[in-house]
Amino acid sequence: MTSTTALSDVEQKSLSEIPHPSLPEGSSIYGGTKVFPDYQAEPGEVYFTLVHGIAHESSVSFVAILQATRALRKGFESALYFYGPGALNCLATRGFPTTGTSAFPGEHNINNQLATFIAEGGKAYCCRFGLSLHGAREEDLIEGVIPTHPLDVQDALIHYARKGAIINSTYMF
Repeated sequence: MTSTTALSDVEQKSLSEIPHPSLPEGSSIYGGTKVFPDYQAEPGEVYFTLVHGIAHESSVSFVAILQATRALRKGFESALYFYGPGALNCLATRGFPTTGTSAFPGEHNINNQLATFIAEGGKAYCCRFGLSLHGAREEDLIEGVIPTHPLDVQDALIHYARKGAIINSTYMF
C-alpha cells in the first residue's frame, strides 16, 4: 500500500494484521448453484409489479424493473405500475447539469432499464397523482410510459389478479 500520509506505528500494525487483498480479484466467494428450476412462462401467464419506491433512495425500484424485465424475457406478459413516490422512476428529465447527463455512475440505470423493458414489449404505467405529489409533469415521462388515473391503481391490481398474474408488490418506507 502506498500512501502520502504518514502512519503511526499502531495504524501501520492495524493495516498489516490482515493481508489485503485477502483474495485476488476474480476469486469465487459464493457458489453458483441455482436451487429452483429456471421457470419459463406457460401460454397466457402474466407477471405484474407494483412499484412504490423512490428513484435512487434504495434498490427496490431498480430491482423491480430488472425482475419485470426477466419475467418478460421468460415469456410472461409483464407490466409495471409506478404509483406514489414510485412515479418519480418514470421521469425522462433526470440528470445534472442537463437532462440525460449522469452526475454519477448509474444515475440513469432506472431510465435505461425502463426504456429497455418497454422496447422489449413490457407495459409501464405511471400514476398521474403520484407525479403531481412531487411536482412532476406528465410530459416529463420516459417515452412509452402510460399515464394513469389515481383510481386505476386498485383496478389495475384487480385486472391483473383476474388474469391470474403473479403479483410482485414493492414498497419502500
